[in-house]
Amino acid sequence: MCLSVPGKVLDISHEEGFRMGRVDFGGVVKKVCLEYLPEIRVGDYALVHVGFAISRVLPEEAAKTLKLLNELGELERGENR
Repeated sequence: MCLSVPGKVLDISHEEGFRMGRVDFGGVVKKVCLEYLPEIRVGDYALVHVGFAISRVLPEEAAKTLKLLNELGELERGENR
């Protein structure tokens, strides 16, 4: 099963020709490729799958999903993978 997780874009940079960003997944911050979403800005939320932002989502929808993942304990487990 594939899973994409919403996260908030904290900052955007360019690394080796790619648009990258640090994304906060409810307290877990990861580096993510933003190339597929040229319209994404700092403060926006994106669905991320295997390190790639694949679509923009509304903050309300992101909050619902992050709350559920947190309740299931998935965000904590993601830190150790």
